[in-house]
Amino acid sequence: MPLIDLVLLKARLGELAGRFDVDALDECDSTSSELMRRADRGAPAGSVVVADRQSAGRGRRGRQWLSAPEASLTFSLLWRFTGPLSRLSGLSLAVGVALARGLESLGAQGVGLKWPNDVLLDQDGRQAKLAGVLVELASDRRGTQAIIGIGLNLLPPAEELPFPAAGLSQACYRLPERHAVLAALLCELAETLERFAGDGFGGLKADWQQRHVWQGQQVQLLDEAASPVLGTCLGADDDGALLLETAAGVERILAGDVSLRPAGSTLGGRPA
Repeated sequence: MPLIDLVLLKARLGELAGRFDVDALDECDSTSSELMRRADRGAPAGSVVVADRQSAGRGRRGRQWLSAPEASLTFSLLWRFTGPLSRLSGLSLAVGVALARGLESLGAQGVGLKWPNDVLLDQDGRQAKLAGVLVELASDRRGTQAIIGIGLNLLPPAEELPFPAAGLSQACYRLPERHAVLAALLCELAETLERFAGDGFGGLKADWQQRHVWQGQQVQLLDEAASPVLGTCLGADDDGALLLETAAGVERILAGDVSLRPAGSTLGGRPA
């Protein structure tokens, strides 16, 4: 039996239970891949696939997302928008805002956001990855569909990783029950995505900037195809692009990984 009981989840969702069509699986290749196949067959907006195990979980830029059933929560949400793809710039940042709000509603403290798609946890000034977001977009006759994949660590990962990682248990006095976590995140996602559909990322930018962990700090932009770029992080613009103040002026960055550059450190290393 999957760890998510749909009857318990429906009770947690309350009045919003009718907004979502949730399916809980023991295992699949990837919740996003599974949901994409269902979307191709006409699955409605609000469809959710949550899985205890993923054999091919995906992260950004082809990275693998590792998860353990008891220690993590991995799910994907299908949402549809009217209009062209260009209207959805900044969507991954908006999703980050929803996740942060949802976790904070459960009592989590120290939650922050990193451009463009990570939720971090402050551990005595050291940022550790708490959750990741992968948004995949496609257009069809009904408009634009977004498959929003989310992986959240409930407990600190036991395996050794190339970057600091944390669990929700470290952000809360007591780890919330997983149905409460999933319900809180889905409710915040519904509210935030509706707001995003009307106002774009510009309507959520202030909330994102408030939680942006590198705001006003020296960072380096790491790109596998280019040398690192150093500058002061000014946050994001209304389209979700990163604003980086460099020696050449303010640059608008549309893709890349941002890594904090501590005083006295050398260039290179892995993004946080």
